[in-house]
Amino acid sequence: MAEHPSKGWSDAVEHEAHRTFLNWLGCAIGAAKHEAVESALAAVNMLAPAQQATIAGRAERVDMANAALLNGISSHTFDFDDTHLKTIIHPAGPVASAVMALAETQNSSGRQVMDALVLGIDVACRMGNLVYPQHYDRGWHITGSTGTLGAAAACARLLGLNAQQTAMALGIAASQPVGLREQFGTMTKPFHPGGAARAGLMSALMAKHGFTSSARALEAPRGWAQVLSTKYDWREAQDELGQRFEISFNAYKPFACGIVIHPSIDACAQLRAQGVKAEEVKSIELRVHPLVLELTGKKTPQDGLQGKFSVYHGCAVGLIFGRAGEEEFSDHIVRREDVVRLRDKVQAVVDTRCAKKACTSRPT
Repeated sequence: MAEHPSKGWSDAVEHEAHRTFLNWLGCAIGAAKHEAVESALAAVNMLAPAQQATIAGRAERVDMANAALLNGISSHTFDFDDTHLKTIIHPAGPVASAVMALAETQNSSGRQVMDALVLGIDVACRMGNLVYPQHYDRGWHITGSTGTLGAAAACARLLGLNAQQTAMALGIAASQPVGLREQFGTMTKPFHPGGAARAGLMSALMAKHGFTSSARALEAPRGWAQVLSTKYDWREAQDELGQRFEISFNAYKPFACGIVIHPSIDACAQLRAQGVKAEEVKSIELRVHPLVLELTGKKTPQDGLQGKFSVYHGCAVGLIFGRAGEEEFSDHIVRREDVVRLRDKVQAVVDTRCAKKACTSRPT
């Protein structure tokens, strides 16, 4: 991490880094005026923060730690952010938010930002590979719990910390995992990457100034991996280190919601394109992977944030509108009578034969 050469990867990885950054920036600006960001900013302003860093999409400036927090919140609020398909981590939220806050105060170059982004995402996703899926199954929101480590690694790189200082930064971050899956469908879900960004940034700053941690905070029997998961496959963290970069496995969402709903939305949008009219449908029968109902089984969402975790709402808007952007997950659309009426006609059953990336749907 500390000694890896600048742009020490292929052009394909570099291209993915630019895509990831632009996707993060668009997500952050898009949700900049959302009530979740307004509420968080109001709380931050009570601390009278120094005007060090930018909040994407807003005129206000705050200290760099809280800029990392706020940009992390806004970049994840629309649930349109990048997804590491092997672990369903959204790595840019915590990593890019921390990097940009620190880079602005240091006048870092674009090259330094890209280097930190690639390496920070690699740390977050490799640690995710190490513990997924058991860590996720225990109830951790893996974006936040690994994002703290990725943000710390990225900021350590940007600060020019040596290997020993970087190890300390990761150790400090290891004691600050952020995120419980119970919070999905509320403002606290996007808080997770924001909280991780702020914690990772602070970990690197503390390490720079001599704050210490266990050098084995990640791998010790009572360290990060073995406390937070029953699976800890060290090969996942170490294989092809410095040669394979996890950002290469990033994907980008066509729909503004949990990624496991996407196949169901796509199926309903295709039915609409084939001439199926929502008002003529008596019922929609879905067969889905078990994770779909576990993560997105909210039958009667009450607002837009809950709608993002409802496969029933996703199917309804897919068939009515043929799309599922941020507008389709607004409070207004979630409560619209025709949407509610069609949503109530969707029936979903678990089929263990279904892949996570697939579903079957049948309108009657």
